[in-house]
Amino acid sequence: MRAFYKNNNGLIATTEWTPNCWINIECPTEAEKKYLLEELQIPEAFYNDIEDIDERPRIEIENGWTLIIMRIPVKSNDVKLPFHTIPVGVVFKGEVCITISFHKTEMLTDFVTYTKRKNINIKDNFDLVLKLLLSSSVWFLKYLKQVNQKIKLAEDNLEKSIKNEELQALLQIEKCLVFFMTSLKGNDILLHRIKNIKSQKEHFDLDLLEDVEIELRQAQETTNIYSDILTGTMDAYASVISNNMNTIMKQMTSISIILMIPTLIASLYGMNVPNDLEDNRYGIWIVISVSVLLSAFGVFLFKRKRWF
Repeated sequence: MRAFYKNNNGLIATTEWTPNCWINIECPTEAEKKYLLEELQIPEAFYNDIEDIDERPRIEIENGWTLIIMRIPVKSNDVKLPFHTIPVGVVFKGEVCITISFHKTEMLTDFVTYTKRKNINIKDNFDLVLKLLLSSSVWFLKYLKQVNQKIKLAEDNLEKSIKNEELQALLQIEKCLVFFMTSLKGNDILLHRIKNIKSQKEHFDLDLLEDVEIELRQAQETTNIYSDILTGTMDAYASVISNNMNTIMKQMTSISIILMIPTLIASLYGMNVPNDLEDNRYGIWIVISVSVLLSAFGVFLFKRKRWF
């Protein structure tokens, strides 16, 4: 999908390209790929790098074109991985500025709406990049709140019954947090590299830079906190499972010992040797009574030891 936005107290959609407008392309088709490579003549290597789902945040310059790749969070329909991150590339040269994403995202649509609502002007290409980094950090925080709700839900389910499904849910959330943590670190390194571009230092909005740093740091700290909480929770439930297993094994051993007492007595009584009970009409009842008494004593002893 291809869209053009011009800067007029917010990003306003237009039907065609005009100088210094923003071109946003999501999930590019073959026709849009041809438009990028042949009409706009962006380097094909840039296009291929953005297409790589594992591409890390970085900045690169080639033939006058500048490529800035950042990672943004997205919500997926995959139950095994409800949240992950994708690369978004900002490619610009002179009056041409393009953002390319190979996945549909909520962030870019929300960014356009936000600029209209707040009447935000985009000064230049680097200003757009910084504002996109700020927006991505806000969306990281927004999705982290949903991750936290999933953690609480999984904990509630674990309190009712400890099953593989509940533990797997925690592992899936942990995987999401790892993706978030890695992407945020990459965006942080990218921000520092942008700040150190000598030709742009004088043109940066210092307040915007500070806002981006604060939101990025907050997103990183929140991710670390949730990751630590999740790790502690999983360790605690692993200990609970191990303790429950030990308790069950102890109970099974105690039951085996109690059942062994009448088995031992019956075995001795059944041996083909004189025992003074073979001619006694009450012999079987005596053996049963002794077995019951000894078993009852064993149960009493184990209960006192709290083995039952």
